[in-house]
Amino acid sequence: MAAAKLITISCVASVFLIFFIKSSNAASYNVITFGAKPDGRTDSTQSFLRAWAVACRSAQASTIVVPKGRYLIKNAVFRGPCKSRITVQISGTIVAPNDYRALGKSDLWILFIKVDRLSIIGGTLDGKGAGFWACRKSGRNCPVGTRSITINSANNVIVSGLTSINSQLSHLVISSCNNVIVRNVKFIAPAESPNTDGIHVESSTGVTITGGTIQTGDDCISVGRGTRNLQMSNIKCGPGHGVSIGSLGKELNEDGVENVTLTNSVFTGSDNGVRIKSWARPSRSFVRNVFFQNLIMRNVKNPIVIDQNYCPNNQGCPNKNSGVKISQVTYRNIQGTSATPKALTFDCSPSNPCRGIKLQDIKLTYKNKAATSTCKNIGGTTSGVIMPRNCL
Repeated sequence: MAAAKLITISCVASVFLIFFIKSSNAASYNVITFGAKPDGRTDSTQSFLRAWAVACRSAQASTIVVPKGRYLIKNAVFRGPCKSRITVQISGTIVAPNDYRALGKSDLWILFIKVDRLSIIGGTLDGKGAGFWACRKSGRNCPVGTRSITINSANNVIVSGLTSINSQLSHLVISSCNNVIVRNVKFIAPAESPNTDGIHVESSTGVTITGGTIQTGDDCISVGRGTRNLQMSNIKCGPGHGVSIGSLGKELNEDGVENVTLTNSVFTGSDNGVRIKSWARPSRSFVRNVFFQNLIMRNVKNPIVIDQNYCPNNQGCPNKNSGVKISQVTYRNIQGTSATPKALTFDCSPSNPCRGIKLQDIKLTYKNKAATSTCKNIGGTTSGVIMPRNCL
């Protein structure tokens, strides 16, 4: 019996020792230790960068801790490559300067670049965008504006539980990345704030966005050139401009978009639901293998749109056709209400008609009556109940 007790005690001691060793080896860096002040007034940019530099050099997986409080940050570049995984655990709020001019001529507020195995967990970003929007509205000479957080040339990234409010421009940009997961985020800006896209993805492969609440003055999610294998689900969008692929085809030799899925999402009071748009210009770009399923539209102005005659202010493209080839796009089980009589608009290119468009079980009404649809230069098939009346 004594021997058995001794063995049990030895096992417990061994487990505790292993846990203690692992805990001792875990690297954790609190930004306050590096001089950050949680008062929302003191510039803590260099403190955050010093914490990042130490974590980036660590051979052990590291956590940068941002405790509760408000931390004033100016333009900050968190650059890799780093030696191991880094987690940025945010419990507080990171705020931009009150004066939008303090961010200078850069279009970036917070940038993570060339990092592998990065996690950004929790917290709030406050971009303080109101002054910048007012400057643009007044027509004065304004800076270009900043995107709140940009992840560039990074792999194996997780962004979870992040809130972003009042970004000057886009809230989150994912560019030239592989294997990114964005989940349970909340991005908020007034409906009239210009160009405040929630999430913009471009030149990236293997991005998953799930569980987001996005209420902005531009696209809830915009999908740019070179995007492949993008999965989106459980998005609450509106106000805003919906989920948009494009605009594409501004340049002749522009990469295309393929393998994009949006499911189980709700649009409320948005200008658009799901939209594909391309410039009315010659281009070798394309959109193919897109799947929209299980979507609810609540008082959405344009629930389903393909617009291949995008040409703001009729500059740079009048009297030209879009070269973007759109094919194999499926719309399945999309229901709800349109805020305008026309719920479906397919305005495809005369020189490159849309091909392989599939409609299945579409039920969209306007003021408790059937809405209308328009089809130009499009070919495809329908099945199930189609309301408004099929124009394919």
